[in-house]
Amino acid sequence: MGIKKYKPNTPGQRYKTTLTFEDVDKKKSEKSLTKGKPAHAGRDSAGRISVRRRGGGHKRKYREIDFRRDKVGVPGTVAAIEYDPNRSANIALVQYADGEKRYIIAPKGLQKGAVVENGENVPVRLGNSLPLDSIPLGSTVHNVELQKGRGGQMARSAGAGAVLVAKEKDYVTLRLPSGEMRMVFKKCTATVGSVGNEDHMNVSLGKAGRSRWLGRRPKVRGVVMNPVDHPHGGGEGKTSGGRHPVSPWGQPTKGYKTRTKRKSSGKFIVKRRK
Repeated sequence: MGIKKYKPNTPGQRYKTTLTFEDVDKKKSEKSLTKGKPAHAGRDSAGRISVRRRGGGHKRKYREIDFRRDKVGVPGTVAAIEYDPNRSANIALVQYADGEKRYIIAPKGLQKGAVVENGENVPVRLGNSLPLDSIPLGSTVHNVELQKGRGGQMARSAGAGAVLVAKEKDYVTLRLPSGEMRMVFKKCTATVGSVGNEDHMNVSLGKAGRSRWLGRRPKVRGVVMNPVDHPHGGGEGKTSGGRHPVSPWGQPTKGYKTRTKRKSSGKFIVKRRK
């Protein structure tokens, strides 16, 4: 999809850009695959803020996405490419030969009317889901499983794609979008191709109000707070905090590694992203 700019008739339109949506079919979502999505405004079950700066935003309905791709042996036809307000990627409505409908993440280049399949012996074709050991080296994949049968967890956002760079014994090595090299069990499934809607990252919101429509509330800098509210707060006149940058709870925020050193999945990381 391309990027659309606007005439600066108002201050909010001067820097505003939007996607052109020529790849998206203008239609309502499939009712049987949508459900209500309650707004929690960043609160947990106790009512306390667990994620800061969330709240407001437009009402959304959740689209149930088939991340497992476990409909084996039944070909499906792409009935429509749709917009999904819950993710950066577009989604594709697939109608299988037995009449069942499912949503999948829409890969780049997938068109309405294309046929997609799932399983071990399906051809290596755009949109098809198959085990990693059946995919040739150098291929780009997305919606990659970390545990067999659990469903895709990696490379699911707009424009993302992991490259299959090596196969050795029971594992394959993937180069992830972050640059990390990681081993994944060869029987885990992945979908051929990269995720579409790669222009999502180039959109400029243009005004603060548009950020509020997305449910994002304002962010206040720590240095303008009082000492009771933030470690950077207080001081006479303008100061830069007087210490290395930290979170409101005192944890360093620049270059400080927060990953658990004894995490069991660490042995599968061949090369870190930094």
